Amino acid sequence: MANMKVILATKIEGLGCEADLVTVKAGYGRNYLIPQGLAFEATPANQRFINMLQKKRAEREAAELANFQEIAAKIAAVTVNLTLEAGENGKVFGAITNQQITDGLAALGIEIDRHSIELEKPLKKSGTYEVAAKLHAQVTATVKVVLVVKGEKVEEEAPAAPAEEA
Repeated sequence: MANMKVILATKIEGLGCEADLVTVKAGYGRNYLIPQGLAFEATPANQRFINMLQKKRAEREAAELANFQEIAAKIAAVTVNLTLEAGENGKVFGAITNQQITDGLAALGIEIDRHSIELEKPLKKSGTYEVAAKLHAQVTATVKVVLVVKGEKVEEEAPAAPAEEA
């Protein structure tokens, strides 16, 4: 099988980012990547185009990094207060997942992808948790989550928590 070198015009998962010079099977490059406008054949004439794409990519990545660092600073400054209901015998109804945490952040005006929240297992007990949010390859934020379970048998914590929310 023959291979060919192509210059990627856009990011392709599992292959590379824009302006990368990659080697692919000739059929994949000639029949899919090039006709779809996802890549260009690597010729000396396309070297100028590579330079332009690399510059554009570097500017975009710098802007994204700055944006994610700004979001991480906002996340570090806030606390997400969440509540779960519990039955008479202390059994919790449901659990706090990464979706509820991103919804809590959205209520505070911070929009992030729910998949960036790295929650090992759903939260089911009252307490304060620090949850990692991987926003970018170089930026990780820590989300402070205060969980109050209403109707839990521990009565001392229940009165203190609503005062924090107000």
